[in-house]
Amino acid sequence: MKKEIVLGFGILLCVLCIVSLLVRGDALAWQAASGTVKDQVARGAYLVNSGGCHDCHTPKLMTPKGPEPDMSRNMMGAAADSKVPPIPPGLLSPTGWGALTNNDMTIWAGPWGVSFAANITPDKTTGLGSWTEAAFIKSMRTGKRKGVLRDILPPMPWQNMAKMTDEDLKAVFAYLLSLKPIQNKVPEPIPPKR
Repeated sequence: MKKEIVLGFGILLCVLCIVSLLVRGDALAWQAASGTVKDQVARGAYLVNSGGCHDCHTPKLMTPKGPEPDMSRNMMGAAADSKVPPIPPGLLSPTGWGALTNNDMTIWAGPWGVSFAANITPDKTTGLGSWTEAAFIKSMRTGKRKGVLRDILPPMPWQNMAKMTDEDLKAVFAYLLSLKPIQNKVPEPIPPKR
């Protein structure tokens, strides 16, 4: 009888230790996950800010020092009501200019036609808010919107982003989802005139 009590007490103690470790493990996992999300967003901010994403995706304000990102429109892309300035005939040619941009650097013209910088805020209807992390990564790997739709056009350097690690692309996506959503339906690309 004494052996059974000791054995039962030993089993109870083991169960309590395991439960304690599991509960503590869940708490530690939760802390690690929340720290990881915070670290992931910070890493994404670093990559976006050092990678030149504002150059095209954030409209500019003209200042005495030249164009500077208008952070009130952070990452909203080309404005929905953007007007494409006329391109003089012959300006874009094999012996002329290879690309042109508008004054806020969100519209680009070249041999591919006219492209408009995408809204990469987390707006659910006009930005990345309805995208999955997997679709974002697939886009950066394939050069196609959501990995299956139309081509991502110049000057977007998706070929460079395709070389990033999955962890870095996940961080970029996490950072973009942390931004203020801005509803802005960017115009569709204009194919080149033939």
